[in-house]
Amino acid sequence: MLGMAAAVLFAIAFLINATELTTNAVFSSGNITLLGLAALALHVAGIGSNRVRRR
Repeated sequence: MLGMAAAVLFAIAFLINATELTTNAVFSSGNITLLGLAALALHVAGIGSNRVRRR
């Protein structure tokens, strides 16, 4: 689920950068890219998955 969220965040960041849209500091392309990287890192770490770990 976090992997899909990361893909959406990257797409939004790309569109903001490609259209040269002026936004405030919170919704800048760089900040949205960093949020996407954080979501991707959590996805790779296994956070947010529905998989149950068994010993």
